[in-house]
Amino acid sequence: MGFDIAPWHLRRALDALEDGGIVACPTEAVWGLSCDPLNRSACLRLLDIKQRDWRKGLILVAAHFDDLPMFVELPSNSAMKRATATWPGPATWIFPASPDAPPWLTGEHDGIAVRVTAHPLLRALCSRFGPLVSTSANRSGREPARSVAEVRMQLGGDVDMIVPGALGGLAKPTTIRDVQTGHILRR
Repeated sequence: MGFDIAPWHLRRALDALEDGGIVACPTEAVWGLSCDPLNRSACLRLLDIKQRDWRKGLILVAAHFDDLPMFVELPSNSAMKRATATWPGPATWIFPASPDAPPWLTGEHDGIAVRVTAHPLLRALCSRFGPLVSTSANRSGREPARSVAEVRMQLGGDVDMIVPGALGGLAKPTTIRDVQTGHILRR
């Protein structure tokens, strides 16, 4: 299957997300786990599935930057241009977190990681649902899943739905940079 998402897969994924579920779907480089970023229970369940420390924070993906204002504070114009020049695309930026950004998303940080995705399937989900948490589909310390079989092997029945589709072709997860300085935090 390619990048297109069948309408009934999209509907099932949206229903799962609306019900507080965890959805596995392809991203730019690896399979990811997504949930409603405003649903505390869903986010804590996702962290539990990954065995990830909540203090590390989570990445948000959106179809458009305009979907993210409740989570981020706008940086300077030059910093904003730096980020928007890479979007939509496989670049994740740490923005100053809005006071309204939930602590289960920011962890122990003052910033929040956001990406405007160009992956057609993930973008379709975000266009219909709104911003989503997106973190690699794996238990902490293990390699991220690169196939449906690997998602199933690592996470078993812990996810509510696996959305069929193709990865975006990147060899490794997206680069993470600080929007205010441009410094690379993860290559």
